[in-house]
Amino acid sequence: MGVGGQGRTFAIASEGWPFILPLLGGALVLWMFGLQGAGLFLVLLAGAVCFFFRDPERRPPGETGAILAPADGRVVRIGPPVDGRRGTEISIFLSLFDVHINRAPCAGRIAEVVASRGTFRVAWKAEASQVNARTLIRIQGDIGDIFVRQVAGILARRIVTWVRPGQEVRAGERIGMIRFGSRVDLLLPEGVRPRVRIGEHVRGGESIIGVVA
Repeated sequence: MGVGGQGRTFAIASEGWPFILPLLGGALVLWMFGLQGAGLFLVLLAGAVCFFFRDPERRPPGETGAILAPADGRVVRIGPPVDGRRGTEISIFLSLFDVHINRAPCAGRIAEVVASRGTFRVAWKAEASQVNARTLIRIQGDIGDIFVRQVAGILARRIVTWVRPGQEVRAGERIGMIRFGSRVDLLLPEGVRPRVRIGEHVRGGESIIGVVA
């Protein structure tokens, strides 16, 4: 099994099992005591959790110079980086119904992983990128540094990052996830032209979000 479960033979992220197994165990106990209705409710709840932690395989396109979406979700912002860097920042909001696995937007080497404490405000607001709990991943690629910022939301209470500095990643490779609603920002260097619009829904590891100009 590779980084973040690369090569898994099942489609549920390992982080989901601590939630799923107790629910199924509780459902079994309730069923044995004749409380079928309550047991069925827990089974349905376990199914909902399985849906949230689903981990589908993705096939990155082979287009030269393509930068991929780092997450599934709706594009909510395209503009200058909120932290003052040069380039373009594209923000993706992940609802409870989106896949929450985060992926590398390009091939490269992980140069830095920096976690910052913060609040848990609604993730679709622009200020969430600066005040919410977040982790910034810097990837050194052929076109320069590309940053992926994992931002916790009002329900998300844990950011999971599977990569470490010095590690090589492939485009579309799993690099982490955020639990229960969140935001992922992609900071592109100058010379990369966005290929998405605000309001567009993208798929992590498959949708082309920018191209080298």
